[in-house]
Amino acid sequence: MSEFILSLEGTETGHQAALILALMAAFLHALFGALQKGRHDPWLSRGAMDFFYGIIAAPFALFVVPWPEPHMWIIFAGMFLIHLGYKIAQGYTYTKGAYTVVYPVVRGSGPLFAVIGAGFVFGEHFTLIQWLGVLVLLAGIFGLAIYNLRTITVGRETMVPALMLAVLTGGFVALYTTYDAFGIRSTADPFTFLAWFFFLDGWVMPVVAFLRYRQMEFKPELGPLAVKGFFGGIVAYFSFGCIMLATRLDNVGEAAVLRETSTVFAALIGWIVLGEKVGPRRLGLMALIAAGAVIVEMGS
Repeated sequence: MSEFILSLEGTETGHQAALILALMAAFLHALFGALQKGRHDPWLSRGAMDFFYGIIAAPFALFVVPWPEPHMWIIFAGMFLIHLGYKIAQGYTYTKGAYTVVYPVVRGSGPLFAVIGAGFVFGEHFTLIQWLGVLVLLAGIFGLAIYNLRTITVGRETMVPALMLAVLTGGFVALYTTYDAFGIRSTADPFTFLAWFFFLDGWVMPVVAFLRYRQMEFKPELGPLAVKGFFGGIVAYFSFGCIMLATRLDNVGEAAVLRETSTVFAALIGWIVLGEKVGPRRLGLMALIAAGAVIVEMGS
């Protein structure tokens, strides 16, 4: 499988495969975010998901894929710290804001930073049409933020800090997207990076979740939380795996922007599954974010 993936690098087939992988990652990441935000405390949900994907990854990392090259350990250390910062920011964001409010800002602010970062790190450059797509995407994001500030009544007292945290989380999204793309390109076997990422990344948030659980006055049942954690862990494998393979096969900036079509999936999930009100205007602004991503792909 690794040889097949590597054979697609730099080819038109690889470009098309990266497009499909990025769109798959978009849907799966929206699903992952909805699972974390759901009816359980976001910190507990994230801890359960990380626990299961760390456990599942262990035998693959230790016994199946080739072991990381010596230079990879310092890369994994940086990866660990960046993702820890992202999870903390994400946890506070989901605690303070409604899913359909904060998720588009998190996922939408990330591409701008990622495109800039990919230019510095990988020498990628967007065309004028692609930059137009980024501007359209940003117009949707800031329009959505302004609309939410004017119309949301429930939880309005936490709306401003929630949006600020969402932008911060988006910055972490861009940072880990660029850094992890560097990491997966730095090892001979991409599945070595993926297996060890999940193995190493899965051990902090369960501890945080356990400490938070102990302090709760009304503790949720662990059975449903474990079921969510298991399925969330599986979704995380495919979501993160798809976007990382896309960044190995094609441009990091394009993959990062295409993934943000997840905002449309997030709107539908928030409306259908979580029962949150979306409304035609907010849905239109989310569609504008997705349209920006489409323009970026058409301009490549």
